[in-house]
Amino acid sequence: MIDEFLQYMRLELNRSRLTAEAYGRDLREFAAFLGCRDLDPAAPDTKMIREWIATLADSGNSPVSLRRKTQSLRAYMRWAMKRGLRDDNPAAEVTLAKLPRHLPDFVKSDEMEFLLDSDGMPAESYRYARQHIVLNLLYTLGLRQAELIALTDADVSIPALEIKVTGKRAKQRVLPIPPQLAEEIETWRQIRDNRHPELPRPRPLITGRNGPISKTALYNLVRDALAGVSASRHSPHTLRHSFATAMLNEGADLDAVREMLGHASIATTQIYTHLSFKELLGNYRDSHPRARGEQDKKGK
Repeated sequence: MIDEFLQYMRLELNRSRLTAEAYGRDLREFAAFLGCRDLDPAAPDTKMIREWIATLADSGNSPVSLRRKTQSLRAYMRWAMKRGLRDDNPAAEVTLAKLPRHLPDFVKSDEMEFLLDSDGMPAESYRYARQHIVLNLLYTLGLRQAELIALTDADVSIPALEIKVTGKRAKQRVLPIPPQLAEEIETWRQIRDNRHPELPRPRPLITGRNGPISKTALYNLVRDALAGVSASRHSPHTLRHSFATAMLNEGADLDAVREMLGHASIATTQIYTHLSFKELLGNYRDSHPRARGEQDKKGK
């Protein structure tokens, strides 16, 4: 039954392979908890699910993990109800684990401008050119790691200054490319093709040894490039946070930022307004005489 549900997720809900695999692992773990190889949708009740979640919590599973496992069961039971296999959803009665609220880390705009400021890319420096174009694409367009890896030459239109991005659940969006970035893409592709002339078409935009760059190689590349910045995390996702924060700090409309990030809900994008407010608060305390006066009094 689990395999049927996962097929439904992939074919009818258009969920990604990674999402389906995560749900499958959760459901098989719950089946094993019940002493079963497969999971009969009619068997579990709310008490069983709560006991399983409590056992996982006692074993040290994070709130993020507990929340996803509960949601996996909710989705499985919804599917069972659609199939007429049961009349209720016992997982819906289980409270989702509360997530700690952490503000996303980001690289300051002046630090990113310093990293991206260059007089050009030497044609013989494949390694430098690849690192530079990766930083530029992630920071300038706010791409997810997986979206960057999936890009091919067919997704890029230099004449139209557009790039087609395939996001979560295979949803596509078209993003504008600044002229300077378009020029760098063209230069990079020449360097890439000289290094890997045998690449099949459509060629991956960012290459690894045998095709698209791997997640590990991309992460290491970004981590090394951001080694000197003030942000505590040095990952591709940090540059996505940096993109959103820079946009909002410069007055961009929240819904426009949501569209560019490919968020389904504006609530997901709103977390970046907290970052903007935090920066605004710092400037206010440093600049306004009343705010500065109160801080000075406390320091005496």
